Amino acid sequence: MTGIAVIVFVALYFVKAGYGMFFDAKWGRPVDNRIGWVLMEAPVFIAMALFWYFSERRCELVPLIFFVFFEIHYMQRSFIFPLLLKGKGRMPLGIILMGITFNVFNACMQGGWIFYFAPSDLYTPGWLTSPQFIIGTLLFFAGMYTNIQSDHIIRHLRRPGDTGHYLPRGGMFRYVTSANYFGEIVEWVGFAILTWSLAGAVFAIWTFANLVPRANTIYHKYLGMFGDEVKRRRLKRVIPFIY
Repeated sequence: MTGIAVIVFVALYFVKAGYGMFFDAKWGRPVDNRIGWVLMEAPVFIAMALFWYFSERRCELVPLIFFVFFEIHYMQRSFIFPLLLKGKGRMPLGIILMGITFNVFNACMQGGWIFYFAPSDLYTPGWLTSPQFIIGTLLFFAGMYTNIQSDHIIRHLRRPGDTGHYLPRGGMFRYVTSANYFGEIVEWVGFAILTWSLAGAVFAIWTFANLVPRANTIYHKYLGMFGDEVKRRRLKRVIPFIY
């Protein structure tokens, strides 16, 4: 999975994934954005729930907390975020299928480690006072807040009936053009730290590999549309003050 993430990271600097503002029907039959997001994200929510339900560890405190953190994100991403989407955007079926594939594999990694493969004496209640858990939890929820806040800002860039394009402002958009992606990267780095696991680290690497090239593409689009403002505000792509 890590090796594939490296390939994806490089490839996405040359190929635009055809969804969102870069929608391209060559990636497959168009599906309504709301339906597309539910189809793409719900499988990981369901799969993780099944890993938890059939595990003998499902009532253990620390694995249960990991599970709740993970499911909070995917509840929002699978069932709340799509309902908040505005407009008549579409998503290609090919993108949806690729998203489903990754999400199911990721559920296998995270659920497999937390509920089946982690040493039985690793995640004891004492883990909740460890530096890994405390630091990781703070990062996880800070990233989630940034991600949700940034999505809110993007949704409200236009008034009803407006079809114009605007440079996002506020929140972490003060520093980067893809603040929502920055939040998601921080969130899953936090999850990797709070679980202190290779599975979590691979997910964080995948998130970085998928979103950083996408943020670069968005940055250059904004640069072409709002070049003077982007330069005046000294905006970076996705990592404040760095990239």
